[in-house]
Amino acid sequence: MKRMLNIALPKGRLGEKVYGMFEAAGFECPSIKEQSRKLIFENEEKGVRYFWVKPSDVAIYVERGAADIGVCGKDILLEYTPDVYELLDLGIGKCRMAVAAPKDFHDSPEKTLKVATKFSHIAADYYRRQGRDIDIIHLNGSIEIAPILKLSDVIVDIVETGTTLKENDLEVRETVVPISARLIANKAHFRFMSDTIETILTSFRHYLAKDKED
Repeated sequence: MKRMLNIALPKGRLGEKVYGMFEAAGFECPSIKEQSRKLIFENEEKGVRYFWVKPSDVAIYVERGAADIGVCGKDILLEYTPDVYELLDLGIGKCRMAVAAPKDFHDSPEKTLKVATKFSHIAADYYRRQGRDIDIIHLNGSIEIAPILKLSDVIVDIVETGTTLKENDLEVRETVVPISARLIANKAHFRFMSDTIETILTSFRHYLAKDKED
């Protein structure tokens, strides 16, 4: 019996868009579109099994081998450096990791910069390359509040539209790195399922090229 290809999809709009790319590549699974609370969906004929997981967990499922391939943001790959193959930039889910601060904040290089962030590794690496002395304050939510309450001087966070920043009187000062969704693969499983994965990669590249033309 042919082994199923296990695919981890991030929950939400990004995952739905990515599934559309798999569907266009000929790896459809109609049951995934049904209204239900199910998390795992199979199409034995096509040899695929999809499952929805929290976006930040996709890389864990792939690295540990529960999924053969998956899609996650570049921010996750930079922050947690999972031991996976990064196969393709899908060019969707685009945003950026940025430094933001109150509009009236003036940085003084002589002082230790207090940085609030969910992305401690990315922030530390960014400022290390600048030779800047920083104090990282790791938070898990409501990052924008930190400089308002003087917990931090700046924040390092994902910025999409910038609306939340503006509503809290913050502004982007620097872009750390552009972010987009990436197709990743488990290193060991890639060797055994390379033909199927290469078929998907080829189809995705055609899809992205056509999308650019349109």
